[in-house]
Amino acid sequence: MKIYVVSGLGADFTVLEKIHFPDHHEVVFINWLIPLQNEGFLDYVKRMAEGIDDSAPFYLLGYSFGGIMVQEIHKIKPAQKVVILGSIKSDKEKSRLIKTGQITKLPKILPLTFFNEKTTRIYSVFRKFFDPKNPKVLQYFKVRDPYYLKWSIEKIADWTFDEDPEVIQILGDQDIVFPLKNSKPNYIIKGGTHLFPATRSKEVSLILKEVFG
Repeated sequence: MKIYVVSGLGADFTVLEKIHFPDHHEVVFINWLIPLQNEGFLDYVKRMAEGIDDSAPFYLLGYSFGGIMVQEIHKIKPAQKVVILGSIKSDKEKSRLIKTGQITKLPKILPLTFFNEKTTRIYSVFRKFFDPKNPKVLQYFKVRDPYYLKWSIEKIADWTFDEDPEVIQILGDQDIVFPLKNSKPNYIIKGGTHLFPATRSKEVSLILKEVFG
């Protein structure tokens, strides 16, 4: 069976490359698309879902923003199982920081130049936001188109979703992006920051072997 995988915001699959997926399944990575000007979130989800062949049963797995994306895709093309890493199952699990962004509409107000990778501000924001102990955090961020980054952060802040109890959630207990205290995950990675798929890949691999069989 195919496992369709969507990585985190702006990330390619470097952050997931150490994970060992069950050998008898085929892993298919879905690359992030650059949003069209003023493209609605649901329209974007439909474009992302175009790469999924739903003529046969399949699984979905998403990391961080990719976790949000696969849950939205699941509504269009239902999967046998949906697994999210370092992500949330509903808007009720958002961190205080993200809720503040939703209330203040700050992501919409910030100029596009704020998301320029050449600025020192964006480096410091990403570093502290994802894993303050990992000075090489930007190695995982390959999609650095300013419009894509601004658009994505706006959509995360505005995202509303009712929890699907069938979604399998894996969280790190040191995640500051999606804090453990806001969720009741199926699996907890001890000592895992938001980058636990890269730093705790063996533990994640064992869990996925159990989940996907």
